[in-house]
Amino acid sequence: MVEDVFKNVQALKGITVDEFMGTMGIMSASLGLCCSDCHPGAGTEKVVWEDDSNPRKVTARRMVLMMQAINRDNFSGRQVMTCWTCHHLRDVPLQTPRLDHLYSEALTELDDVVSKGDGVPAPGAVIDAYVQAIGGAEKVAGITSIVATGKVEAFGSFGGGGNFEFFAQAPDKRAMHSHLPDGESIRTFDGRTGWFAIPLAVVPKYPLTGGELDGARLDALLTFPAQIAQSLTALRVGPRTEVQGKDVYLLQGNGARGSLATLYFDRESGLLVRIIRHTPSKIGKVPTQIDYEDYRDVAGIKFPHRWTVTWLDGRDTFEFTDVTFNAPIDAAKFGEPVLPAAR
Repeated sequence: MVEDVFKNVQALKGITVDEFMGTMGIMSASLGLCCSDCHPGAGTEKVVWEDDSNPRKVTARRMVLMMQAINRDNFSGRQVMTCWTCHHLRDVPLQTPRLDHLYSEALTELDDVVSKGDGVPAPGAVIDAYVQAIGGAEKVAGITSIVATGKVEAFGSFGGGGNFEFFAQAPDKRAMHSHLPDGESIRTFDGRTGWFAIPLAVVPKYPLTGGELDGARLDALLTFPAQIAQSLTALRVGPRTEVQGKDVYLLQGNGARGSLATLYFDRESGLLVRIIRHTPSKIGKVPTQIDYEDYRDVAGIKFPHRWTVTWLDGRDTFEFTDVTFNAPIDAAKFGEPVLPAAR
């Protein structure tokens, strides 16, 4: 629990470390700030995380309590108000509408949860088109494991890029091991438990629980295209939209305990170009986005060789060089990461 790891936690007691780190990401992303804006010396050995001398940190604590009270008193406890609702990358929210914005083209953003769009195909048709585009139902159903290697450019890594190993085993095991100049960055899920390790972090390694564990399970399930329809409930195709200038079909479904997954398929090619999943936290939904590019043929299957993984605390780009299907995988690859001893 967060109070077992950090000192002076007040407004966010009673949650796990992984959820706590997610809430920090929501705050920083919503206000356009980073750790050091509230915790002087963050990223160095001089930081004292429990120090309350920075007024921004004290204000943030009050704002969390205010937001929780608004949701409790006005929305029956539902998480309607979040940091992003008001701040939109500003530490002080705007108070007055800008008239040039009022009379210009409207900026439209889809809600996190979408309703069925008009004139769109059924969910099954979108999934079938994707499966056919990457190789056909028979070949796709025959994929039981994926082993891959390549190069990674990691956000925040002082040494820049490194190498990675990727492992996935049907139905629900997945691991990404990134070997970076400043340490090991590892995400694992073994079908039941998950772990996250990252170098130069406040907590170098911690188990996934709650929403983050549900997110890891979704990532593992959705790695195998034949499982999409069984991995999510209440599937619906949302309104027409675009991703990076491409017309796409937006397929959304519900995961466990309030989690969501939204998959974007190129209307022309049928290929999957993006997945965004949302998992709940104490102050808002925590998004994780994966963009897929550079599809190439591997044993008769089109496989994306460039993945960009974006989350609230970073962005990593993976360039796949070798991909193999149906190879045996050591079960330890999906287990708790073993990190080198501190120097």
